[in-house]
Amino acid sequence: MCVTAVESRPVGTLGSRSPSHRPFGARVKAFVALTKPRIIELLLITTVPVMFLAEQGVPDLKLVLLTCVGGYLSAGGANALNMYIDRDIDALMERTSQRPLVTGMVSPRECLVFGITLAVVSTLLFGLAVNWLSAWLSLGALLFYVVVYTMILKRRTSQNIVWGGIAGCLPVLIGWSSVTNSMSWAPVILFLVMFFWTPPHYWPLSMRVKEDYARVGVPMLPVIASNKVVARQIVLYSWVMVAVSLLLQPLGYTGWFYTVVALATGGWWLWEAHALQNRAKAEATGTKLKEMRLFHWSITYVSLLFVAIAVDPFLR
Repeated sequence: MCVTAVESRPVGTLGSRSPSHRPFGARVKAFVALTKPRIIELLLITTVPVMFLAEQGVPDLKLVLLTCVGGYLSAGGANALNMYIDRDIDALMERTSQRPLVTGMVSPRECLVFGITLAVVSTLLFGLAVNWLSAWLSLGALLFYVVVYTMILKRRTSQNIVWGGIAGCLPVLIGWSSVTNSMSWAPVILFLVMFFWTPPHYWPLSMRVKEDYARVGVPMLPVIASNKVVARQIVLYSWVMVAVSLLLQPLGYTGWFYTVVALATGGWWLWEAHALQNRAKAEATGTKLKEMRLFHWSITYVSLLFVAIAVDPFLR
């Protein structure tokens, strides 16, 4: 659940605005911002293609729509509750200083009610319109992100993003279960791909903004370890991720097209990961480290991989 945009803004202060200073249009935008739409885009990219894989063709488009709406509401509720819990440190971090609770465009009470409402509505929508397996998986992802990651892990351990990232892996299970109302090895493998993808996706971003995390005492790995150590971990996770991504073909779930895409995109990922490690070993700093190259490529990688998952059934 950990894709974030890097923005350069002055550090804000937690405040409140009177209703007269909170115009309707700005308020609507603020509530949408609470759901973190850019993060949810990536979650849907990992949900819908799995539905094509589960169906081995085009799934029921109504089912796809319901799954996307339910997924958006569930992830949006989780993100809103995350902002409610993290509003204290968000006010001190440059990257998050313009979030709705920090600026006062949305009050903490409004955010809490909004997040809980989305959680309830999304669970009922999944259960009544899709199936209850998908509903419980969706609710589990929400609770894992809010309770396990945000409340327990984030401020206590450098492994926060490793285990907290499980919440962002569950959409692949939801995509599969929404079509089949069951589980299989295919979504489990894709779950593991996303599990091993999350740390090397997020750690480069954390390297860029580690001063922000250090300021508020959040022990992201780049805060407590050198760039060399972080880069070595990125390479290790990257190799495991690429290896796991290649398991679908020998198990009979995908054909040649997915395998070619997985090899090509995975090979490029490993090239970028090792290049980052080499720059870290050479003690490059600042813009010379170029850590954001891997961060941006990681988003492209997962997008291409899952598009290949959707296309592959039509080429077998």
